[in-house]
Amino acid sequence: MSGALLAGTAGAPPTAAAPAARTAPASGTTDRQFHDELERLATELVDAGAPGVIVRVADGRGRPAEIVRQAPWAAREQRLAAGDEFRMGSNTKTMMATLVLQLVAEGELSLADPVEKWLPGEVPGGDAITLRMLLNHTSGLPDYTQDPAVLPSILGKDERRWTSRELLAVGVRRDPLFPPGTRWSYSNTDYAAVGAVLEGVTGTSLAALVRDRITRPLGLEHTYFATGSPWRGRYAHGYEPDAAHMPDAVPEQFRDVAGARRGTHVDVSANDPGWGGAAGAMVSTAREWARFSSALLSGELLPAAQMAELRRTVPMDPERPQDGPGAGLGIETGDTPCGTVWAHEGGMTGYSSTSYSDRAGRRSAVVLVPTEFLFEFQADPELVAADEALRTAAVCAMFGKPAPGARPTRAQPPAHGPRTGAGQDG
Repeated sequence: MSGALLAGTAGAPPTAAAPAARTAPASGTTDRQFHDELERLATELVDAGAPGVIVRVADGRGRPAEIVRQAPWAAREQRLAAGDEFRMGSNTKTMMATLVLQLVAEGELSLADPVEKWLPGEVPGGDAITLRMLLNHTSGLPDYTQDPAVLPSILGKDERRWTSRELLAVGVRRDPLFPPGTRWSYSNTDYAAVGAVLEGVTGTSLAALVRDRITRPLGLEHTYFATGSPWRGRYAHGYEPDAAHMPDAVPEQFRDVAGARRGTHVDVSANDPGWGGAAGAMVSTAREWARFSSALLSGELLPAAQMAELRRTVPMDPERPQDGPGAGLGIETGDTPCGTVWAHEGGMTGYSSTSYSDRAGRRSAVVLVPTEFLFEFQADPELVAADEALRTAAVCAMFGKPAPGARPTRAQPPAHGPRTGAGQDG
């Protein structure tokens, strides 16, 4: 899974993005000038090598704008649609943190509980690691996805069903990175432990907890915790370059991904995402994840006291402890050129996802790209730059502002440079 969002395809030659169905902006929604810029940048991302992209932006003033672009070679497999199910990777952590905070509100858990209380003997030094430290990545636990035992599952070559406790056991067999609570470091092992605690204290599966406490109350029909490789509805196909076309910047051990061959790519959408567990196994759509984010940040899912805990942050960048990005509980915050966002991202083999909201949950932006390794390892600078430009523009459109460097239109004066730290958070 991808690391922090705010801490700071090869093979097929770039071709013009295929036209795809899209929702044009209605009166009172994302301005035409922003919509046109998003269309242009989405096309440039596909031209740079992405198999496709789904962009959804809601500025809180009307119907959201949705844009879909897809490479012609991928469109021959299946046409990408705005409502397609998508593997959300580490965005899962936001939902797991919500479940923990609901149980805190009900008196079943406390953020000050030591891990040892709920998982006795399973985490070395667990008496000094609290649930809060797991949720905000200050536990010092190493990341289980760095262990060779999990690599075959990441590559789709091992279909074993990992349990939360099994993933946790892999993560803790290496030495801690630092004493608990002394610094921040992103670790999927933190959320393997969270999953194990949730299952233990409730006696219920994570899939059932998500269904009963979040997706069913919100009416989310295509959002679920994956318990196997099958999808429930129409879904986005995810791709990675095949071994012969994987860039040199991708580590050797990650270059041979299992899946159906599609020209110079491999379709990984039939691979089992179970290795993500509580750290990354959620499936959703751009529309439904925006609905979840809005419900969370508006206080629909949590009482005020737990919302305050969700937003209580620790510094993510030791060089910028006061004005740098911050990690809350399952969510991150930081300044962008157009405003302050609350956000998370996800990376699951074949799937990259980013979700942004303002503080109140009135505005949102979701960007979904069906490939991952080229971003994870910064392996294609042109693709990475195109992705960053699109995400910046999506956030700025969410706030009703032109992105720095956006091409002016008749309705939009030239931008006068970035407004870093504008602080607009709704």
